[in-house]
Amino acid sequence: MNNTALTVMCLLPILAMSNMLFNQTHFLMTLLSLEGITLSLVLFVPLMLMNSNAPSAAMAVILLTFGACEASLGLGLMVSMSRSYGNDMLKSLTITKC
Repeated sequence: MNNTALTVMCLLPILAMSNMLFNQTHFLMTLLSLEGITLSLVLFVPLMLMNSNAPSAAMAVILLTFGACEASLGLGLMVSMSRSYGNDMLKSLTITKC
């Protein structure tokens, strides 16, 4: 694998985390940023384990499993929030409404 691809793979989790920090208006955008973090880690962690000669297949499956659980929980929370409050704006949530 060439050096440019490795650099991009190392920057993907950082870019996904910065996207999550700066896009916090809608709950759906936050969930998509979390999915980006999960998918970038699914690509990044096995690549780093492959460079250290460690078995990486099990770790990729575990990360995908946690990603699927996170997606289903997030979707359930978003549906519950949109039914209760009528929108998915994070700024409309306050401590008095929860």
